[in-house]
Amino acid sequence: MTDEFNRYYIKIRVILGINSKTIFDELTEALGPDAPSYSMVKNWAKRFREGREDVSDDPRSGRPISVLTVENIECVRQVIEDDPHSTYEDIIVKTDLSRGTIERIIHDHLKMRKVVSRWVAHQLTDEQKKKDFEFVVKI
Repeated sequence: MTDEFNRYYIKIRVILGINSKTIFDELTEALGPDAPSYSMVKNWAKRFREGREDVSDDPRSGRPISVLTVENIECVRQVIEDDPHSTYEDIIVKTDLSRGTIERIIHDHLKMRKVVSRWVAHQLTDEQKKKDFEFVVKI
């Protein structure tokens, strides 16, 4: 169950006049170790009693995760296409992105990994396999 479903449950039980401890006990019985903590149930119940309607998290301060943009993904892809032997440090210098962001882009979005100091796709197409095989045969 997601946090929002738990909060909807808490909200409905608060509307019905059920106290926080009973709500917590019900969630614990139903969800076991996946149940939210008592302090979390108590805090959300208080918010709903005070008139809160929304069950979503409040926006948080700090740096937003806006670095995973299409532009940054394409920028990293272009750096790797220009030089498949580029290192993380090369990509950091050329893109001004953090190492963690670059790792996420390369592995999660571009689905690439480093093989013999060269970036290659995780899943090669038949054409790519043939091209790489021809390269190995020529050597």
